Amino acid sequence: MNIYDFTVETRTGEKLSLSDFKGKVLLVVNTATGCGFTPQYEALENLYQKYHNQGFEILDFPCNQFGHQAPGSDEEIHDFCTTKYQTTFDQLKKIDVNGPTAHPLFNYLKTNAPEDYIHGIKNIMAMKGITKISKTYENPEDIKWNFTKFLIDPEGHIVKRLSPIENPLILEEDIKKLLN
Repeated sequence: MNIYDFTVETRTGEKLSLSDFKGKVLLVVNTATGCGFTPQYEALENLYQKYHNQGFEILDFPCNQFGHQAPGSDEEIHDFCTTKYQTTFDQLKKIDVNGPTAHPLFNYLKTNAPEDYIHGIKNIMAMKGITKISKTYENPEDIKWNFTKFLIDPEGHIVKRLSPIENPLILEEDIKKLLN
């Protein structure tokens, strides 16, 4: 089993098979529009602009499970992202990533990449604080907060799980290697 075995919904409610992305490098992210990490959209768009034409895609899944920081409709979230951060990658349908209503894709990602990459003691301490306020974080592999990032290789395997606190730009070298 790999990521290509899953189907998700677009923000307009259409089914999207992740097998459509075979051969591409993917970054799967759970996001929120009202989070302290929301400015990461800028870095995500930067990566998308640089590498999209080489086979890089971002799968952006808004999630309202952490501090209710993605309260809008799918269309409102899309409008916010395109207006405030000029994103050109699309947002998918809002989902849950933890608990009994978690999307099967995120259950798979959490099970197969249970630990976040966190660089530096400052970030480790910050994530400990965030973990304490998360109402849906129950199991060690659970998503701790908005903007957890999963890097997927062209064969559909998880390469890295990046902590919410880490800037997506630190994945640039990994993305370049996977594209070559």
